[in-house]
Amino acid sequence: MGTVAKIIELSADSEKSFEDALAVGIARATKTLKNVKSVWIQDQEVMIENNAPKKYRIHLKVTFVLE
Repeated sequence: MGTVAKIIELSADSEKSFEDALAVGIARATKTLKNVKSVWIQDQEVMIENNAPKKYRIHLKVTFVLE
């Protein structure tokens, strides 16, 4: 029998870096979802405050296999 996967979109942010935002997003997704197989970084943005980077945000597509 084959498998069926679902893709959802998430946003995650961090005040440290894009890499930390990715870690936050993966940690949260795997806390709720079972069988996460891949994460695609769709987009990145930096939030600016007082002419300096304040937050790093990434938009993710998370693929997981349905049971």
